[in-house]
Amino acid sequence: MLVLLPPSEGKASSGRGAPLKPESLSLPGLTGAREAVLGELVELCAGDPEQNEKAREVLGLSEGLRGEIAKNAGLRTAGARPAGEIYTGVLYDALGLASLDAAAKKRAARSLLVFSGLWGAVRVTDRIPSYRCSMGVKLPGLGALAGHWRAPMAEVLPEAAGDALVLDLRSAAYAAAWKPKGEVAGRTATVRVLHAPTRKVVSHFNKATKGRIVRSLLSAGAAPQDPAALVDALRDLGYEVETQAPGKAGKPWALDVLVEEIH
Repeated sequence: MLVLLPPSEGKASSGRGAPLKPESLSLPGLTGAREAVLGELVELCAGDPEQNEKAREVLGLSEGLRGEIAKNAGLRTAGARPAGEIYTGVLYDALGLASLDAAAKKRAARSLLVFSGLWGAVRVTDRIPSYRCSMGVKLPGLGALAGHWRAPMAEVLPEAAGDALVLDLRSAAYAAAWKPKGEVAGRTATVRVLHAPTRKVVSHFNKATKGRIVRSLLSAGAAPQDPAALVDALRDLGYEVETQAPGKAGKPWALDVLVEEIH
């Protein structure tokens, strides 16, 4: 199973680890595209005060987040930590990677892939520095990052998926960087979280529920091979799931997970 996750806007500090080694990251086919974004981002954020104001506008940062510009300027020398420790927030709190048992941690290392405006996609064991660069950013030289990533992702991600089930939990901005096609799409499942009494999509707690789903699957050692088996696995784990198989081949399955309480 390959699980596609969004990153978090907020991130833990880089710490004092060894600096980034781009060539050591998973999915080496993305190295060239990563270097292009990294180089432009560092240059954008390493200028004088006038340049920094431009960087703040490009990155969509509030005045209170101006410090993120200096963080980006130092990306090449900042300490790096496993991505699973860098990404924080609601989904990652619910997922709780650090508290998984040893077997579940190994499954997480194999199956979780975090999408990123800067790195394209990384595994939770890849060592990266803390940064600020969402997929919605348009860098002056590269343009919209989702567009920048589409071609390299189309080359690399089908191989990463192999013949496994793809559980796509990304938000729309990150899903724009790679959309499974053909046979891969046919074994891809997306998830919505609905408030059961109203059938309305939940927003903030959507992330928490998705984190819990991933944790449940990893902890149970579930290994569904296709979307139908995923539905069965989630129901066995106590989730209420509604789904409808796609009308034609080559389309993803859409799963609705129903929650009684929004928490």
